[in-house]
Amino acid sequence: MSWLTSFISSSIGRKSVVALTGLFLCTFLVVHMVGNLQLIWGSRDAFNEYTYVMTHNKVIKIMSYLTYASIVVHALMAIAISRSNTSARPKGYAVSGQSTNSTWASRNMVFLGVVLLVYIIVHLSNFWYVLKFGDVPVYVTESGKHVKDLYNVVIPAFQQPWLVALYVAGMLALSYHMVHGFQSGFQTVGANHPKYTPLIKQLGTLVFAILIPLGFAAVPVAVYFLK
Repeated sequence: MSWLTSFISSSIGRKSVVALTGLFLCTFLVVHMVGNLQLIWGSRDAFNEYTYVMTHNKVIKIMSYLTYASIVVHALMAIAISRSNTSARPKGYAVSGQSTNSTWASRNMVFLGVVLLVYIIVHLSNFWYVLKFGDVPVYVTESGKHVKDLYNVVIPAFQQPWLVALYVAGMLALSYHMVHGFQSGFQTVGANHPKYTPLIKQLGTLVFAILIPLGFAAVPVAVYFLK
């Protein structure tokens, strides 16, 4: 396994791991957002059915464990890259042209990542942990299935202004994170082409930096004002 250790210890290896885990997490964001939107457009029955499937389907459970692992690895590798870049930068390094050569998002990826990590921890503690280990009442769906009533956990939680504000802040951080991260991920794994890269950048900006964060942020805001 020495080759794996050498690969992960190298700059290109760490960047590749960050890119691959980041792109994998993009697929999770799409699925998770679609399910969460049922809190707005769906019903109590539909949301609880969705929650049941997400926690009992074997394939989805495996994907969930991969998602958790990807979040941890993505964060650790990103921190390692940032520390390596900082230690390699000589003192007195000229930064006068930094803002013209890079975006604010690219220069603050670690900060945005920390905000997202705080958001993820709060999210998991409020809902995932409660669903797994909390005393959640049982709800009988229209099909006769007995499931945990996560709907009646989420709705009261999003009546708290501080939690709604945290979710909106987290999604704002995600938006800026994805402005740079999506395109950078494709570029790192070699998908850099003069014809297709602009399309990738536009697609990433539209879907993952605008629509996905907007969809996630809309849920707590809509629940707070409409439920």
